[in-house]
Amino acid sequence: MEPLRLDGTDLSPEIILDPGQHHFSITGVSRPEDVRSFYYPVIEWCNKLETEFVDTGKIKFDKEHPLKLTIQLKYFNSSSAKFLYDIFIVFGDISRKNQQVEIDWYYDEGDDDMLDAGKEMSDIAEIPFNFIENKES
Repeated sequence: MEPLRLDGTDLSPEIILDPGQHHFSITGVSRPEDVRSFYYPVIEWCNKLETEFVDTGKIKFDKEHPLKLTIQLKYFNSSSAKFLYDIFIVFGDISRKNQQVEIDWYYDEGDDDMLDAGKEMSDIAEIPFNFIENKES
């Protein structure tokens, strides 16, 4: 499966979805002007991963090679939240198919809003997240 790479900007996050390298990440700020156009290819790619590769057995995620999604967002707006939720739903569906899925949600020290947002996303999508605090250096 071809990787999906979207470069980050001041308004949109960097997204890397690369099963060959076991690298799945969303990093930066998410408030694109046209959130639907930005996230639609990402959700389409995630759905394809599930239906054409996981469901058919072409890709298997296990403890040694999990599907590990790293989220390191400094900010996301409410429009982005809906699309992030859609991504987490697909990853949750993959997890419920006996695939090893891990989601690491990073938040800055003292950023309780970002921590709470991650907890809410985890609860709504019904998939556990690992919450990792970025300590000030």
